[in-house]
Amino acid sequence: MISLVRDSGLQPERTSLAWGRTMTALVGSSLLFLRWVPTYGWFAGTLVAAALAAALGIYVSQRRRYARSVAGISRGRVDADVVAVMSTSLAVFAVGALGIYTVLFLPL
Repeated sequence: MISLVRDSGLQPERTSLAWGRTMTALVGSSLLFLRWVPTYGWFAGTLVAAALAAALGIYVSQRRRYARSVAGISRGRVDADVVAVMSTSLAVFAVGALGIYTVLFLPL
C-alpha cells in the first residue's frame, strides 16, 4: 500500500535554501575573482562587484519570496517568481561569461 505524504509547509523552506545556496555560490565566486585583481586589475574588480551585487539582490528579496510562497500554500496555489529566476540566471550567465572572457582574452 502506498501512503501519500503531504508536505505543504516545507516547500517554501526548500526553495529558500536553494536561493541561499545560489547566493553562497555567488559570494564564493566573487572571492575567487578577488584573487584575480592583482593580475587583471580593475576588470576583475568589476567581476567581484557583479557577483556580490547579484548575491545582495537575492538576499534583499528573499524575505518577500518566502512570504509569498507561504501565502500561496495557504491559498492552495504558489506562482513561480519568474522575474527573480530570470534575473538571477542572467546575472550568473553574465558573471560566468565575463570570467571566461577575462581568462581567454585579457593579457596577463
